[in-house]
Amino acid sequence: MLSKDDYLRAMYIGGRGNATARRYARFWAALFGAGLTPRRWITLEVPGRRTGRIARFPLGMTDWQGNWYLVPMLGGDCNWVRNVRAAGGRAVIRHGRARPCRLIEMPTDQRAPILRRFLRQIPGARPHLPVNRDAPLEAFAAIADRYPAFRVDFEETNP
Repeated sequence: MLSKDDYLRAMYIGGRGNATARRYARFWAALFGAGLTPRRWITLEVPGRRTGRIARFPLGMTDWQGNWYLVPMLGGDCNWVRNVRAAGGRAVIRHGRARPCRLIEMPTDQRAPILRRFLRQIPGARPHLPVNRDAPLEAFAAIADRYPAFRVDFEETNP
């Protein structure tokens, strides 16, 4: 019998969500985007790198030293990361309202404390990262090259 963590990992074999994971993602993207959850739970909207159509991803943001960050639980080769890189970091974060932003990829040597904070705050990511949330910072530094962290810089909007 599969444990809960094994079941969650199995939904993302090969770094892509299976049909069940995609259904859950659509549901959570709608819920997070509507703003019906705490503000750390958001929907990221970014143009697809091939089609240009808006792709929506339900994500958990983590806060660290006064900034918000997004971290991919599946690593740097997942779809939303590839789309963000192709879009030059431009995206929209939706949580009740749409907020244009720029996602700035942090250098590898600055990621370890962000990754640790992410793992402590976003329970759904725990089965996917190969480090325990209470591991020393050195353990997070060892995986930092595989897990990018993006600082969220919201664009100022004029009323």
